[in-house]
Amino acid sequence: MRFLADENFNNHIFRGLLLHKPDLDIVRVQDVGLSGKGDPEVLAWALAENRILLTHDAKTIPAFAFARLADGHAIPGIFIAPWDAYIGQVIMDLLLIIECSKQEEWEGQIHYLPL
Repeated sequence: MRFLADENFNNHIFRGLLLHKPDLDIVRVQDVGLSGKGDPEVLAWALAENRILLTHDAKTIPAFAFARLADGHAIPGIFIAPWDAYIGQVIMDLLLIIECSKQEEWEGQIHYLPL
């Protein structure tokens, strides 16, 4: 699976995923030149690069994603974890998703973590 961690995504979760799965294909928004870019551009880049978006932004990301869908555009899979979610649970849920599913199963969907 391929992931894009949103700009403000918790680095403890990011690093925890890589500790458990060093070969995980995950990049951060700031690593790919998208720092400061708006949600529509981040979503478009994630879709173009076939990456599931990991974010804490439950306010604006879903609205932009649903707007894209309403306009007939696709969205990448999106996982939203609240800021106050238990970090270990979010990591374990994502690792379970990685091991038990395929990238394409999440396309066009928004899911909230923990599961």
